[in-house]
Amino acid sequence: MKHHITILPSGHQFDVVDGESVLAAARRAGYALPYSCLSGSCGSCRARVIEGECMQSSSARALSADERERGDVLLCQAHPQSDLTIAVREVPSVADLPRRMIAVKIVAKDLLAADVLRVRLKPPKGEPFCWLAGQYLDVLLPEGKRRAFSIANAPEDAGLIELHVRKVPGGGFTQQLFDAYPVGSLLRIEGPLGTFVAREDSERPMIFMAGGTGFAPVKAIIEHFLHLGSARPIHLYWGARHVPDLYLPDLPAAWSARHPAFAYTAVLSDADASEAERFRRGGVHEVVLADFPDLSPFDVYMSGPPAMIEAARHRFLAAGLPDDRLYYDSFEYAPEVIAAILAARAGLKI
Repeated sequence: MKHHITILPSGHQFDVVDGESVLAAARRAGYALPYSCLSGSCGSCRARVIEGECMQSSSARALSADERERGDVLLCQAHPQSDLTIAVREVPSVADLPRRMIAVKIVAKDLLAADVLRVRLKPPKGEPFCWLAGQYLDVLLPEGKRRAFSIANAPEDAGLIELHVRKVPGGGFTQQLFDAYPVGSLLRIEGPLGTFVAREDSERPMIFMAGGTGFAPVKAIIEHFLHLGSARPIHLYWGARHVPDLYLPDLPAAWSARHPAFAYTAVLSDADASEAERFRRGGVHEVVLADFPDLSPFDVYMSGPPAMIEAARHRFLAAGLPDDRLYYDSFEYAPEVIAAILAARAGLKI
């Protein structure tokens, strides 16, 4: 059985087959609808059902009761029970870049912090890998497993692909990248993926907010705007626990030298006494709101863990930011990685 989906306002149409989510069907049909985590925890793929019936899995955690009452669904968890008409913004630039699977070579590994590794990958000669600033790729592992990593450099620097990899206790593959994959090793990747990309059709000032290694796609988008020579004001807020977690401390100063309208604020959630004298303290989204209680003039980009994204999304919209000017990327561990982390904390082996 198939159900027919119509997207507003574009009028694009596609079919969903039994057992397929609306988002999966849209991607199969070549339409770029917003998404990030694919697990129902970030809310990036939120859409409004205008007509029709839709069943949603219990994994759609990112929807509030009010949003459900209004008829909102998360497309990654939505399964139509009839033909549907949905209202959702599309990202047409993403649709122009089809996904590819290629083998890449690790050409450099640099330790940026005790638990953050910069990995540079080189595509095969004659097979350039194209992406939009802010997108991610999947590393393909045995038994059909995948690990997602944001691409940390802008596409203008496309000779190499830069990843920022945080070592995850019990995470398996990240530990192997640190210790077991020497320079020269090959990885199979698929990409580009994701719809957290630079929006160039605006002249509004921009606020970027990153949490931890959520800095990676933010870095790529900022570098892209700098490459374009954009004159738009840019304010970056980077949140971490302690100073060493701000693992590229000199880069924002370099951006300031290139862009007179660039500003940077580092925010530490667990600052000790010496750090508190030099840095802002607290949740990074709270510092953004303290500086800009009215967000209506801005475009806002944010990337980080689901809890940060969820807290910031509601607060930013309440501060006057239109929903269609909030762009975000939420990363979450694969289920088997979460199980391994919990087991490691409990002293178990799985």
